[in-house]
Amino acid sequence: MPFGPASRLGVSLFDETPPQEWVPGRSDAEAETLIQAVYRQVLGNAYVMESERLTVPESQFKRGELSVREFVRAVAKSDLYFSRFGDCPRYRFIELNFRHLLGRAPNSYDEMKAHSAILDAGDFEAEIDSYLDSDEYQNTFGENLVPYIRGYKTEALSHMIGFTHTFQLVRGASTSSLKADLAGKTPKLNSLVINATPTAVVPPGSTFRNPPVGARVRLGVGATEEGKVYRIEVTGYRSNAVNRVSKFRRSNQVYLVPFEKLSEEYQRIHKQGGVIASITPV
Repeated sequence: MPFGPASRLGVSLFDETPPQEWVPGRSDAEAETLIQAVYRQVLGNAYVMESERLTVPESQFKRGELSVREFVRAVAKSDLYFSRFGDCPRYRFIELNFRHLLGRAPNSYDEMKAHSAILDAGDFEAEIDSYLDSDEYQNTFGENLVPYIRGYKTEALSHMIGFTHTFQLVRGASTSSLKADLAGKTPKLNSLVINATPTAVVPPGSTFRNPPVGARVRLGVGATEEGKVYRIEVTGYRSNAVNRVSKFRRSNQVYLVPFEKLSEEYQRIHKQGGVIASITPV
């Protein structure tokens, strides 16, 4: 059974479900399973009525005329996609595209500005292509893997802020992109990304609100000049160190870390085999 973030934060299903891949020679039933997986991921876990389905691209995919990536492209460029997300404000639309097509939250304001510049030219299709033709997409999913949510996993050398922001976009495997969120279609990450502000990682509820920008101020010993301090909870260690009794030994640790040391501590924990369960402002 998963422990740490997966079991506590509503992402166990993501953790337990292997990536789905198209292999030539699969049956129509298996192709249908992949089609449903593409709809679920690209449309943010929204329900698709039979009358809304893209019958021509589906048929082309089943005949082998489209790869998974090209079928994803067809769905993301469709009126179906645009009708659901196209009327969102600019940066909300961009952050949802990151979720749907790359499986993560945007890592920086520079990323969001680059996509905003594409939309400034009024080219919706070029915006979709920019994700699907990127080196990141090709290296992660290739031609035949269905995209999946992956930004919830903490990894050494990965972007910590993007990790915490993913939990603002994905509140468990059963929630959709626009439901179970009191923010609705308003941008969730814009100010947070601009200020490079990590957010609290907490278990999902039926509804939630975007947290305020920045941490609360703490004064006294251990506080920085800006007074920002974060609490990191580590729920388990899996280490290859020879001095461990077992590589599956578990322990609970809590660290209070000044803001400017957050990334350094994040990397240290992962190098030691730790699993981060939550990062919250103190």
